[in-house]
Amino acid sequence: MLPRRSLYLGTLAVTAALAACGDDSVNNQITAPYTRVQCDANNAGLTLPAGFCALVVADLKSGPDAAAARHLVVTPAGDVFVAINNPRSTNPPFGIIGLRDSDGDGRADQQTQFSPNLGGSGLAWNNGVLYFGANDRVMRFQLPSGQMNPSDAGTVIVSGLPSTGDHVSKTVVFANAQTLLVNIGSASNACQVANRQLHSPGQNPCPELPIRAGVWAFNPSGSNLAPSDGRHYATGYRNLVALAWNPNTNQLFGVQHGRDMLFENWPENFDVNDDAEKPAEEFVRITDGSNNGWPYCYFDAVEQHKKVLAPEYGGNGVITSGSGIDCSTFNQPLATFGAHWAPNGITFYTGSQFPAKYRNGAFIALHGSWNRSKRVGQQVVFIPFKDGKPSGPMEEIVGGWMLSPDQVEVWGRPVAVFQMPDGSLLISDDGGKKVWRLSYKG
Repeated sequence: MLPRRSLYLGTLAVTAALAACGDDSVNNQITAPYTRVQCDANNAGLTLPAGFCALVVADLKSGPDAAAARHLVVTPAGDVFVAINNPRSTNPPFGIIGLRDSDGDGRADQQTQFSPNLGGSGLAWNNGVLYFGANDRVMRFQLPSGQMNPSDAGTVIVSGLPSTGDHVSKTVVFANAQTLLVNIGSASNACQVANRQLHSPGQNPCPELPIRAGVWAFNPSGSNLAPSDGRHYATGYRNLVALAWNPNTNQLFGVQHGRDMLFENWPENFDVNDDAEKPAEEFVRITDGSNNGWPYCYFDAVEQHKKVLAPEYGGNGVITSGSGIDCSTFNQPLATFGAHWAPNGITFYTGSQFPAKYRNGAFIALHGSWNRSKRVGQQVVFIPFKDGKPSGPMEEIVGGWMLSPDQVEVWGRPVAVFQMPDGSLLISDDGGKKVWRLSYKG
């Protein structure tokens, strides 16, 4: 069992994360029988609540081209496509893997590869077309029904997207058939003059905001567009790898990864415990034109339970305004996760295989921390929803990726979740290089 973690709701601090699904024409509204699914012995090392079981759909780590599985989608035919991204690798692999389970046992027995050497994180599906969010562009591939390889070499929708600095992954989400939303993460931690350096002040206004740290809307039917051809949908979001359109409310949700290095860069105001526990990862509803306040403010879910002024702009961990900035005016979170949990994926559950309490709630993949002495995250959790917002405590659904009781090492890092035709869930894992399947047997 992983360590207990808290979720607070309403006026308290809460915790969350997300990543992509689409509207009814795009996402997981598909049905097909999978009558032969047999879970792995001991759930292949994962820990699950009673009634759930897991199996490895595909192990992608064999051979020289170990594939870091990021976001994934399922077609109406039941085929699975997985985005591959190894941005720090000297020899990144192909961009997309196709997986097919031809005999219905839950395990992929056929595999394809295409879009070579174009790493990326984002995938979306709409009317026979696969959309791929590579690090520097968005592409679409025609995939006729029943085929695992595209019928074309791919069309570039938009190229020249910022792909340097701290945050390069792109998530792609359909708001409707005419609007494809794309996150573009910030190039820096807190928009300092010198990124991540001791006492370097923040730039005001932050020059990144017109071109990064937000969400842009593009025409999915376009081709060879420039970033300037997109519409700036929302701003002030440091990094939204977790991004999803809720089909129940027809609204965009996301989880902003909070900033790092409070203690390292501002030791006069913060200690190592502050560094580990602050700031929160913000689960937000993202409206057209919203501003979440990065880099000027961050959310303290430990002591202040509100957004406070960042130290780069004169903050001390307590005050909420200064330098012409008022943190109360920015978009506020519906919920928050703990610092550095790195929520990267979400799906809103519409299936019927799982018990009724999971219907319409959010399953969230936590990629987990990399910059804490003891790791946190590395799990899949569930948050119930009612009236378009979290309505109850977080429940851990999948754990066991931690290697040792001292929480120093992990053997897997979940990225995304996606609903399968039978109501089970797929989970991608870029640390263990696997795709998992979570089923409920009762």
